[in-house]
Amino acid sequence: MIQEIAVIGLGRFGTAVARTLSDLGQEVLAIDVDEEKVQKLAPQVTTAVVANVTDIDAMRAVGIRNVDVAVVAVGTELKASIVG
Repeated sequence: MIQEIAVIGLGRFGTAVARTLSDLGQEVLAIDVDEEKVQKLAPQVTTAVVANVTDIDAMRAVGIRNVDVAVVAVGTELKASIVG
């Protein structure tokens, strides 16, 4: 079953997860604040967007409510990784 999976944070771990999920045939929404990281990964995933994941309006605008699963791969700040 194909699912839409958001990968939030495109560091080494997030990028690896996004690529693997895409290779497995899943629809991947990749999100990061770093435009360079997003552009580099864009050809390998369904959708890649630049957004500040701590901005709820930005997340709504990219369609975060439409995904089946979200993988939070924000590296250094635990607070940013907690979904409320």
